[in-house]
Amino acid sequence: MDLDHYVQPIIEYVRLHQAWAAPIVFALCFAESLAFISLLIPAWGVLVALGALISASGLNFWPILVAGAVGAALGDWLSYWVGLKLEGRVYHMWPLSQHPNLIPAGEDFIKKWGAAAIFIARFSGPLRASVPIVAGVFAMPYWRFQIANFSSAFIWAAVLLSLGDVTSMMVKWVVDKIG
Repeated sequence: MDLDHYVQPIIEYVRLHQAWAAPIVFALCFAESLAFISLLIPAWGVLVALGALISASGLNFWPILVAGAVGAALGDWLSYWVGLKLEGRVYHMWPLSQHPNLIPAGEDFIKKWGAAAIFIARFSGPLRASVPIVAGVFAMPYWRFQIANFSSAFIWAAVLLSLGDVTSMMVKWVVDKIG
């Protein structure tokens, strides 16, 4: 199944039930940021598509942005906490045990970039799945992690929502000019 198979029903539901946009975005971004299930959740596609609906449907940008950013940040915070508490045992837990290259890649990335790794990883699916938990395993200082975590979450959500919104406006502008 492709991404469109998952995204379209969610977008259609939000289009019909706009009050649920922020809670749905929160839940998807939270799940996408959890180390154990982040590889299965297409929240980035939903954010881009919802961004396209923002100006077209009159959805309010700010509650969706805040919901997405807070959901993503809390998902990474939980992954960090799991890594902090379980330490090296996370290497043997599903689904990370099924992707043995994610943990060493996350470890190398953190060693190279430090707290900036949290920020950079937010924009990369495989790294997003492993870097927060690895930061916990290696006990990255709590506030250093959280500052990078929350700032990157807000920028990530804003970029994806804006990408959809700007793309939608450009398509509308082109259609108006041609037609």
